[in-house]
Amino acid sequence: MITKPFVCVLLGLCAFAASASAVADAPACVSLRDGWVRLPPGAMPMAAGYGRIHNDCRETVVVIAAGSKAFGDVSLHETTLVDGISRMRAVERLPIAAGATVELKPGGLHLMLMQPEVALKEGAQLPLRLSLEDGRKVDGQLQVRGAR
Repeated sequence: MITKPFVCVLLGLCAFAASASAVADAPACVSLRDGWVRLPPGAMPMAAGYGRIHNDCRETVVVIAAGSKAFGDVSLHETTLVDGISRMRAVERLPIAAGATVELKPGGLHLMLMQPEVALKEGAQLPLRLSLEDGRKVDGQLQVRGAR
């Protein structure tokens, strides 16, 4: 008698775990394209990352965080020019409309890549993971480029 309820609970837990995994591991309709990092001069403790985040989903998605095994801290920032003064602020939420692309570029939205865990060398490919508000993760690469 105890076996039947136990099996039902076990099946329920398996179904829940499978559905949670499906959300986290679902093929992403969001992608990071043309990701790159500008090689900083000398042994700087920070770098900036750029690229294009494209949303092929049918609804707006919101980027809420970024991370990388290559850096101790990664955050999204925006540089603006106000009264001739350049200001930078952290961006906590980045909504991207269905079918839209957001460009991360010098002088605008960008990734602040702090505390490098690896030596940055021109041509290296560094992992990047974006976290979406709905729990999905988007993996991409950032190629290290020399100063241009």
